[in-house]
Amino acid sequence: MSQPTLHDFYRPLGHNGPRVSPLGLGTVKLGRDQGVKYPNGFRIPDDDEARMLLKLARELGINLIDTAPAYGRSEERLGPLLRGQRHDWVIVSKVGEEFSDGQSRHDFSAAHTRFSVERSLQRLETDYIDLVLVHSDGNDLAILNDSEVYPTLAALKREGKIGGFGFSGKTVDGGLKALEQGDCAMVTYNLNERNEKAVIDYAAEHGKAILVKKALASGHVCLSPGTDPVRASFELLFEHPGVASAIVGTINPLHLAHNVATVAKVLRKN
Repeated sequence: MSQPTLHDFYRPLGHNGPRVSPLGLGTVKLGRDQGVKYPNGFRIPDDDEARMLLKLARELGINLIDTAPAYGRSEERLGPLLRGQRHDWVIVSKVGEEFSDGQSRHDFSAAHTRFSVERSLQRLETDYIDLVLVHSDGNDLAILNDSEVYPTLAALKREGKIGGFGFSGKTVDGGLKALEQGDCAMVTYNLNERNEKAVIDYAAEHGKAILVKKALASGHVCLSPGTDPVRASFELLFEHPGVASAIVGTINPLHLAHNVATVAKVLRKN
């Protein structure tokens, strides 16, 4: 039997966005192994392993890749790894959070936002990024109301340097506010945490995009014996019409193939 793929299940990322696979590949583990909340330790893959992972993702029908300056060397590694493949991928990156010497710091100023996007373009070896999200520190409404980050991203969109912008936040109020003026919200939504469902509902009603982070509760999800936690997680996500794609950060090829097969089964049933 051939391996199931996601090629038949692409959907628009919001009303006017590019068509994306229902699973996206998160790349924090390509660049950073400090200060990350996973149940097990891991080793950052070398270039050959990373190249094989990206090749497998494409063969399985994944065309969405999620990165960020806060993911250590992720962006600067992806640039060379994706050379010659720019049109095969929808790239999501972030602004607002920096990570160095094992510490995160945040800067939502206009100057830093513009600097960050220009640096991401350089690192990723591209002249545009499909979607840039604000990496919130948790003070969602303060960032949206009091900083220049959103107006600066809107200007960068007008300049053609980014295709769309949005917010990766931590609160319902922040997600709703972010979608009023932005194109996308990245929300936490899984079997353990469903607080941000209201943001997904709003997006579905207004043609905005939703990306889901921690879809598998960062590997921590547990259910009663006999229930497949991965399948149950994806059934929850994809029963909601507002969800465009779930970002899964595995570097294990078997896990990736299993996740793709499970999503294909769930979507075929729907």
